[in-house]
Amino acid sequence: MDKQTAIKEKFALMHTYSRAPLKLVKGKGCYVWDQNGKKYLDFTAGIAVCNLGHVPDKVKAKISAQLDQIWHSSNLFEIEAQELLAAKLTEMSAFDAAFFCNSGAEANEAAIKLARLYAHHQTNTEQYEIVTFQHGFHGRTLGTLSATAQEKIQKGFDPLLPGFTYLPYNDIPALSELEKIKPIAVMLELVQGEGGVIPADKEWIKALAAICKKNGILMIVDEVQTGMGRTGTLFAYEQYEFQPDIITLAKGLGSGFPIGAMLAKENVAQYFGPGTHGSTFGGNPLATTAGLSTLETFSEEQIIANVQKQSEYLWTRLNGLKEKYPCIKAIRGKGLMIGIVLDTEAAQVIQAAQQESLLILSAGPQVVRLLPPLTVGKEEIGEFVMKLDHVFAKL
Repeated sequence: MDKQTAIKEKFALMHTYSRAPLKLVKGKGCYVWDQNGKKYLDFTAGIAVCNLGHVPDKVKAKISAQLDQIWHSSNLFEIEAQELLAAKLTEMSAFDAAFFCNSGAEANEAAIKLARLYAHHQTNTEQYEIVTFQHGFHGRTLGTLSATAQEKIQKGFDPLLPGFTYLPYNDIPALSELEKIKPIAVMLELVQGEGGVIPADKEWIKALAAICKKNGILMIVDEVQTGMGRTGTLFAYEQYEFQPDIITLAKGLGSGFPIGAMLAKENVAQYFGPGTHGSTFGGNPLATTAGLSTLETFSEEQIIANVQKQSEYLWTRLNGLKEKYPCIKAIRGKGLMIGIVLDTEAAQVIQAAQQESLLILSAGPQVVRLLPPLTVGKEEIGEFVMKLDHVFAKL
């Protein structure tokens, strides 16, 4: 029996993921357990989703209480948790209004639509071009796929949607092309996640922001992975000397509950009126209760301070491993979003780590990605370094 036949007989799921042979059935804090009761140290956090660790107590209590109230009412009616979450997000950021959806891809779709609508009202022209950057990642819907400048992800889905031009990332001379393209917006990650955990250079961002301001080009920052404290501030843009017009969020916003959000300045947000956009499940009482209690936990438990403290310790320990093992070529990223650049295949390191009861990720063929819960402590970091040391010693 060939592999595909075996998969078809075993599962009714479409084979869109290469899954590890693990069934994770329980999680708490920085740890998960499989169906056999084996315990793993989880430095994936569900791909930067479980930022408060697995099953955080305060979020669990608020969702449990909401389950006894109302689950769904539709956006045809006022939803208190949605209003409170929007108020909290705008209070804690540079933005004036929020739109809620279910995922990062949907948040980026909303940002693309809003940018086009803004340009239509502002310029009364047919211009709709948006510039994105090579090796970025913005989602897998047809629109966000078209915005994602990675051929390997786009392959087989032609024709892509028109309206996207790609420029090199962290390349100041290439920004001169913006004057010729005359886009309505640029869209970027401040740390490219799927593209290899590559941070934006501050001088490049400064140059990009200056060009955008001079030419009236909107700046959209995809904070789906970098947002919610991951890089050491609540939002990554806070570490750069500019304010975007729009940001998008998801992943860590709901502590594992599906939610996405787009935040925008009032001069842009005003064009999203009734009938321009919507989401059946977006911002429902359960999702926004999860988001609201997540943000409250950030404030009450000093999560950002912990990220800053523990990331410094983790980076120091990782640089120690780099000095010990020549196969580690670089450590890069920000905060607790870290890439270990190798001269070997990341897949074999990830597989070997599972044998050490450690879960880690890749970000390209030769980059191991670390995304531990933001609640991680010195003890868990020590355990992680010990396990990774064992992995590299064996390899």
